[in-house]
Amino acid sequence: MNAETNLTVLLKSMEPVLNEGEYVFCSLPIGFEIPADRADALKLTYQLVHSWITLSVHSSLEAIGLTATFSKALTDAHISCNVIAGHYHDHIFVSKQEAANAMRVLKSLTQ
Repeated sequence: MNAETNLTVLLKSMEPVLNEGEYVFCSLPIGFEIPADRADALKLTYQLVHSWITLSVHSSLEAIGLTATFSKALTDAHISCNVIAGHYHDHIFVSKQEAANAMRVLKSLTQ
């Protein structure tokens, strides 16, 4: 399966998926992966609990405009996001409280 580079195709087929769980960003030694409940148990500090959204379209790392388009739409809705571009899919972390709004915004881009 080839990765998609066409922005119109990417937007129409990106199918955002809200993953289960709560996610936090902490400063840790290399190699640690810790979910929010584990961070709490270890008394690690973090600023915000995030939800993780995956854009389940096979986007190319060479695609131009996808990140700019969805981050602009989220910005216009006053939703902060942290983006990780993966080899097959892009991943977006948004505030847990804004997850439903972010999903609505992202789904509107597929129209």
